[in-house]
Amino acid sequence: MSALSWAVAAVVTDDTGRVLLCRQGRGERRYALPGGRLRPAQSPVPAALRDIRAETGWEVELVDLVGVYHLAAPGTGTAPAGRAGPLPDVLVHVFRARVAGVRPAADPPPGCRLSWHPPAALPEAVTPLTRAAVDDASAGRSGVLRDVPWAPGPVGVAPPAARAADDGWSGVGQPPEQRGEAADPSLRP
Repeated sequence: MSALSWAVAAVVTDDTGRVLLCRQGRGERRYALPGGRLRPAQSPVPAALRDIRAETGWEVELVDLVGVYHLAAPGTGTAPAGRAGPLPDVLVHVFRARVAGVRPAADPPPGCRLSWHPPAALPEAVTPLTRAAVDDASAGRSGVLRDVPWAPGPVGVAPPAARAADDGWSGVGQPPEQRGEAADPSLRP
């Protein structure tokens, strides 16, 4: 096991049952659930509330815990381009949430393109954890514990494992290389 990082995310729904997704950055990025990393000495619930509002502008009510998803770092032994060391293992607490209001409480920051999607019609360019967590939440599951593989590959082409309800990872709040994407060279110093 490599270093361990903790993150939070939520399957946020509106009154019609659509799911809120964020497509971060420029270029062909994947859609992901809103969320982010836990700060030191912070519990998952306040982190999820803080990160969802910061990323989307929406105030949400957390309903329950869909599950804890474990993304194990690939065992390649080499660091991806742009990283000085191996990728960490990541544990993501994914909550079920609903919006608290008819409008966002604040404007989302630049760089996150928000959109609402029916759970049965998610975009093709969605992260594997997003697909798995939305499937779990839509099926009414709670308390899911799941080891999930990394899903490298081109954006928009989901590997077969990412389609299965038993696999998936989003990398919400993680750098692109931790989400199985190439880092955007225009963002490098």
